[in-house]
Amino acid sequence: MQSMLIFQSLWAMERRSAKYPELTLEENIEKIAAAGFDGISTHWYDRNVVRRVAGLLTERGLQAEGQCFPKTVDDLKPVLEIAAEYNVHHICLQPDVRLRRLEDCIPLLEGWQRLADEAGIDVWVETHRDRMTTDLFFTLDLLDRLPDLKLLGDISHFLVGREFAWPVSDENHALIHRILDSSWAFHGRVASREQVQIEISFPHHRPWLDLFLGWWDYGFRSWRKRAGADDSLAFTCELGPKPYAITGRDGEDTTDRWEESLLLMREARDVWARTAD
Repeated sequence: MQSMLIFQSLWAMERRSAKYPELTLEENIEKIAAAGFDGISTHWYDRNVVRRVAGLLTERGLQAEGQCFPKTVDDLKPVLEIAAEYNVHHICLQPDVRLRRLEDCIPLLEGWQRLADEAGIDVWVETHRDRMTTDLFFTLDLLDRLPDLKLLGDISHFLVGREFAWPVSDENHALIHRILDSSWAFHGRVASREQVQIEISFPHHRPWLDLFLGWWDYGFRSWRKRAGADDSLAFTCELGPKPYAITGRDGEDTTDRWEESLLLMREARDVWARTAD
């Protein structure tokens, strides 16, 4: 039976506050487990750090999304070695290159896919600003050249990057749907035309939240059609600390991002449940 796993980003647990101290790794993972998340998202390329994280996750029955930022094909090799040693649900690959020609990107993408296939580990390319996939149109051109390219969809970057007019046009919805049809996991963050991460608990931001819930509904339904009968879809709540989070004059977050992460988890689970019909 298909299922959804909801992860919480460890990066999103950072407070970066003058008022509230940072929690320890152990405290963060215990808090995440107690709240009902299925796992975490964190970097997966430092063996010593991963060993410590993996031990804590195993104790609590949690899974992981491992993140990496390769610049070359070979940069992925140690990540996959660590992933084979300390299991992950999948690897989130942010291609840390800024190339202007499709022809220069194809060998990297094909090389990373080859290594992933050889290792038997799911590796999905994240849509993200300041990466190979920074631009929506360029990423769609990559999909034209590599239709089997498996993405990890963080569509907040495309909305703010392209500054879609409101209401979003049918043409722009169709462009996002093409990304969602190639996405095998999702990062959860709500953007507006001007900010990559807005406060989802503010009533006046509800139209933007509803926009993203509609896109995720489409993406979840698309995934259900493509995935296997017993596969699991990962959705990561990734409400990052400042400067992603909007802050007030005092430099503190304008909302409680932890409470908003719990709200986002509930909203995502509701959407997932609706897609079962």
